[in-house]
Amino acid sequence: MGRGSGTRGRPRAPPGGERLQTSPFLGHSRKRGRAVAHRSVKKKSSLDEVGPVRNTMQHSTSPLPVGPVAALFDQAVQAWPAQPAVDFLGKRYTYREMGDLVNRAARGLQQLGVRKGTRVGLCLPNTPYFVIFYYAILKIGGIVVNYNPLYVERELRHQIEDSGTTVMITLDLRQIYPKVATMLEETCLERIVVCPMSSILPSVKGLLFQVMKRSEMAEIPQDLRHVPFERLIANDGRPRPVEITADTDVAVLQYTGGTTGVPKGAMLSHANVTANTEQLFQWIPEVQQGAERMLGVLPMFHVFAMTVVLNLGVRVGAELILVPRFDLEQVLKLIGRKRPTLFPGVPTLYTAINGAMGRGTWDLSSLKVCISGGAPLPVEVRSRFETLSGCRLVEGYGLSESSPVVTCNPLSGEPRVASIGLPMPRTLVEIRDPLAPKTLLGPNEKGELCVRGPQVMLGYWQRPDETRDIFIDGALRTGDIGYYDQDGYFYLVDRIKDVILCGGYNVYPRVVEEALYRHPAVAEVVVIGIPDEYRGQAPKAFVRLRDGAEATPQDLRAFLTDQLSRIEMPKSIEIRDSLPKTMVGKLSKKELVAEEKARAGAS
Repeated sequence: MGRGSGTRGRPRAPPGGERLQTSPFLGHSRKRGRAVAHRSVKKKSSLDEVGPVRNTMQHSTSPLPVGPVAALFDQAVQAWPAQPAVDFLGKRYTYREMGDLVNRAARGLQQLGVRKGTRVGLCLPNTPYFVIFYYAILKIGGIVVNYNPLYVERELRHQIEDSGTTVMITLDLRQIYPKVATMLEETCLERIVVCPMSSILPSVKGLLFQVMKRSEMAEIPQDLRHVPFERLIANDGRPRPVEITADTDVAVLQYTGGTTGVPKGAMLSHANVTANTEQLFQWIPEVQQGAERMLGVLPMFHVFAMTVVLNLGVRVGAELILVPRFDLEQVLKLIGRKRPTLFPGVPTLYTAINGAMGRGTWDLSSLKVCISGGAPLPVEVRSRFETLSGCRLVEGYGLSESSPVVTCNPLSGEPRVASIGLPMPRTLVEIRDPLAPKTLLGPNEKGELCVRGPQVMLGYWQRPDETRDIFIDGALRTGDIGYYDQDGYFYLVDRIKDVILCGGYNVYPRVVEEALYRHPAVAEVVVIGIPDEYRGQAPKAFVRLRDGAEATPQDLRAFLTDQLSRIEMPKSIEIRDSLPKTMVGKLSKKELVAEEKARAGAS
């Protein structure tokens, strides 16, 4: 879907057809509705027309104020100019200071040729640069393409070519820059904006980094294809205004494997992103605007952190305490020293903290609200964390295609065991028969979760067929099986897709399988998810070698080192003489999944 530099495919209202209220700045309404059994949709395109069915649940029907994503940041600068906006390893920036940097970066990008619809990549860990360029790109109508800095070259290449990314923002670190630089010769990438790590550290740390960590710094060529950050922002900070149509202009291409495992870009409009931010804002009445501290451990290139850490944090005028990589002891020290109040995470983070509390004295008393997503949250993990911290930890559910939050447990009242909570405001969640998707199911009947709401994507980038397939009567098909109870709380039962939820990240078996197939000794391979105490799930590979070939699991793991990121690396590799197949000769996973479940049950 979409062709050429600025084309985004067929513009349309968000699925469900709701006409969204747009404004240059978001409103301050804090109205919350309670869960009610919604009525059947008389007009398939409207969330406002209702009649009696039992399969759909909705919160408040008041309109959500939405607008250009950069307006979130402009509003925060206007409301809290002197308040701390970012704390990065001890170096702090006010909202006024960050606002000036955003405007200068926006103007500098325009001078590089970035226009409305230009795809600009962010290949960055959590740093002030991510915040600056995210809002700068969106302010001038560019489209943010999020990249995981741990991607190997093959993954970078696919996403750059598929998205048409022409400008990439990255750091001057050897761990990241050389991979990106290779893409200048092999892809459509034209320019790299290089950001110096030393400049965002406190003065003493920055000097020590330049001296002591020189081996970690990449050599950057001085040519027209490389633009130093300082040169980019050397301007008057007055970007040319760009008109943004919130409900049809794409803000972010968030890559996901969806139901097929082939990475593709979910087109999230400005309205999608700001609506989901506003939904969360209404969901958490406990926050005090201009007074919160948001702990950003989750990487902001991940859609969960992009919305719940970055955009929600800015929406409430919080100070973003950014952590470039997760180190358990450092994070625990940081919580005690910086006193964050909001801490979104994935179950593995809370599991790790629970385990560390028995090995030392750590102060978690500043935490007020923690939201868990990305993977199922075990009841034991939630209850122990709440006991240790005195903080309410609630579980939510979402996917990249919905910006991402669809449901979340309320912060008040007794928690529902194993529930993923209630739908976000203005969100409809339907349960449909997987074998007859036109059929809507009622309470306690298991079926596929399908979603309507202002946060649901416009479609997949340049993939009209797959966009068509993932919608049913205007509702987004999640590929997840679940049900809802009489009170409207939703529960997940199983996953249609084979995606492995590994520590909050999606690991696609097909990607791991394809990497193993590149080894000359491999004839057949099947990858499934197996339980993992720390990450929730981890990939396991079953391999049949070619006749006469030899390779050990250790050989295969060594081969995968530069083929996969660490999170995708199989936890174990089992070599077998044969692999199960279906009646038509296709490799089958279900027998292997059953074996692993039996093995786990016997242990």
